[in-house]
Amino acid sequence: MGFWVFMLLVALLMPCTMIGFGRVFAKGGPKQINSLYGYRTKRSMQNRETWAFAHRYFGRLWRIGGWVTAPLSVLPMLWALGRDVETVAYVGLAVVMVQLIPLLLPMFATERALRRTFDKNGKRRTGPAR
Repeated sequence: MGFWVFMLLVALLMPCTMIGFGRVFAKGGPKQINSLYGYRTKRSMQNRETWAFAHRYFGRLWRIGGWVTAPLSVLPMLWALGRDVETVAYVGLAVVMVQLIPLLLPMFATERALRRTFDKNGKRRTGPAR
C-alpha cells in the first residue's frame, strides 16, 4: 500500500506542477525576461510583449491541461490499488509517460500563437494573421 501511495503522488506531481506554474504564468510570468525561469524560446524572449503574451497563453493551456490530467491520472492508479508492486510500478510509469503529451503540446500551440500574433521581429501584427 505504501508503494501505491508513493506512485499516486508521483502520478499527481506533473499535473499539480502544471496547475501551479500555469497559474503563475497565466498572470504574465516572470516580470523580467530571463534565461533561468519561465517559458523561454527565441520567439517568446524577443521583447516584453512577446514574453508576457507567451506566458499568458502557455499558462492558461498548462493550467487547463493540469486540471484535465489530474483526475485522468488517478483513475489508472485506482485500478492498480491492491495489485502487486510490479503492476503498480508499470501503471505509474505508463501514467507518467502519457502525461508528457499534455505537458509538451502547449509549447507547439504557444509557438503557433506567437507566430500568428507577432512578426519575425517581435512586432504585433496589425493585419490578418498568417
